[in-house]
Amino acid sequence: MAQAPLKKAKPSTNTKPATLGPKRGPRQIAPKKQTLIKQKKLTKKLTAGLTARTERSLAQRAGHLEMLAGGKKDKKNEKGGSNKTQAAK
Repeated sequence: MAQAPLKKAKPSTNTKPATLGPKRGPRQIAPKKQTLIKQKKLTKKLTAGLTARTERSLAQRAGHLEMLAGGKKDKKNEKGGSNKTQAAK
């Protein structure tokens, strides 16, 4: 018996595009009562201050690590060196 030719693959239909970027978080309903609104403003202000303080301390620690070997200071000495040490030789 004769066989039919192979069927060609059809192009895929309706593929969902991959979303890039961060996922959207859960939605919050804004408070309606005045006391809750004031409370939310206060907590937002306080948490902003805390995050700013922690980021500042982390930046100071990261900057302090340049004192370890292999930092920017060591690279400057290797490249140019000082003129006093070269003149004494």
